Amino acid sequence: MITILCAGSRGDFQPYIALAQQLKKYKKDVRISGPKEFESFVNHYDIDYLPINIDINALNIDPKMLEAAGSADNPLKMIRAFNKMKAYGAFTTKEYYKACENSELIIYHPGLTIGYFAAKKLGIPSVLASPFPMHKTKEYLSVVMYGKSKPTLLNNKISYSMLQGMLWMAGKDSVKSFFKKEFGQIPKDFGAPFEYHNQETQPALISCSNFVFKRPSDWNAHIHQKGYWFVEEQDNFRPDEALVNFLQSGEKPIYIGFGSMSMMKKHAELGNIVVNAIKKSGKRAIICGFGRPEGLSDAIHALDSIPHTWLFNHVSAVCHHGGAGTSAAGFSAGIPSIIIPFSNDQFAWAHRSYDLGIGVKPINVKQLTVDNLSHAILAAYEPDIIAKAKAIGDKIRSENGAEVCAKVVVDLLER
Repeated sequence: MITILCAGSRGDFQPYIALAQQLKKYKKDVRISGPKEFESFVNHYDIDYLPINIDINALNIDPKMLEAAGSADNPLKMIRAFNKMKAYGAFTTKEYYKACENSELIIYHPGLTIGYFAAKKLGIPSVLASPFPMHKTKEYLSVVMYGKSKPTLLNNKISYSMLQGMLWMAGKDSVKSFFKKEFGQIPKDFGAPFEYHNQETQPALISCSNFVFKRPSDWNAHIHQKGYWFVEEQDNFRPDEALVNFLQSGEKPIYIGFGSMSMMKKHAELGNIVVNAIKKSGKRAIICGFGRPEGLSDAIHALDSIPHTWLFNHVSAVCHHGGAGTSAAGFSAGIPSIIIPFSNDQFAWAHRSYDLGIGVKPINVKQLTVDNLSHAILAAYEPDIIAKAKAIGDKIRSENGAEVCAKVVVDLLER
C-alpha cells in the first residue's frame, strides 16, 4: 500500500489525487490520508481515503489565526502565520504517523514532514511530492518572493531558505515532541528533509510545468519535474441546463472566481466589485463563489462551484486569486489570465503569468476597484496575450506530469 499524506484545501488535494489516479493505472494500491472533511471529495474519484482521527472543529483553533495564514501577503507575515500553525501540527502528527504504518512507501506534502521521518523509522522509502518548485536553485526566486524582490544570487538563496524554513517550521516541533514521547529520542538526521531527497531511493516529485517555471539545471537528477498533475475528471459531469443555455446565448464569457478567498469576512464586498466591473467592461461573465450579488444581469451567470477543468474549456479568459491549482488549470486551458493575488504563493503565479505574457499585470486584492478590474478584463483580450496564452497552453497539455512521476514511484518500488 502506498500512502499519500495531504493537508490544506481542496485545491491542495487535487494534484495528489491526480498522482494517485496514475498509480492506480500501474495496478498499485494507493490511499490518501488527511482530515476527515475531504473524505467524500477524494472518494468521488474512486481513491481510497484514510481520515486522520481528529475533529478539526474540536481543536478550538483561533479562526483569526487560520484567516491570517490564508491572508499573509508578504514573507514576514507568512513566517508569523506558519509559526502560529505549529499548535495545529501538535494535534495531527501522531495520527499522520499511524497512517504511515502498514505502508510500503510514503509520499508526503512538504507541509507534512512527519512523512519523511515516519518512513525512515518504519524502514520504508519516502517520496517528497510538492505542488510547486521548492528546491534551492540559483536560477530564480522561490514562490514566496517571486515578483516581490529582485532576482539576485543572494535573494534567490534567501528566498529558498525562507520557503523551506516556513514549511519545516510548521511541523518541526510536533515531530520532535512526538519522537521523544514515542521513541525516547529524536531522529538522528533531524532537520528540514527537503534537500535529503537527492538519491535514486529517495526522489522528489514536483507538480509544475516546465513551460511555466523551467526545471533548474542546478537541481540534482532525482528531483523530477515533468509537468502539472491534473485530475482526470469523471465523464459523467453534466452542466445544468441554465449554464448550457448561458454559454450558447452569446460570445464566450470570462470566468471570475476567487475560491475560498472570497469566503473571508473582510472580502465580503468583492462580489459587488466584480459585478460592477463586468458591467463596465461590457463582457459576458460567469462568476463563482460570490453567492448572488446585487445587480446581476442577463450577461452574468452566477455559480456556487464547478470543475475548472471542464469550465475553462468554455470561457475566453480566467480571473482568479492565483492558487497554484487554479493557475495551472488556467494556463493549461490556453486562455489569458487575470490574477488578483491575496496571499502566500499566489503573487508568484500572478507575476509569472505577466512575465510570460499570458496574463495582465497583477492587481493586489487590497488595491482592487471596479475601474482597475474592468480595465484588466479588457486588457486580457489583447491579441498578443491571447496568442501567447494559446501557445503555452498547447505546450503544457503536451506534458504528462502525473503519469511520469507515478512511473518514478513504481520504478522505485520495483527496485
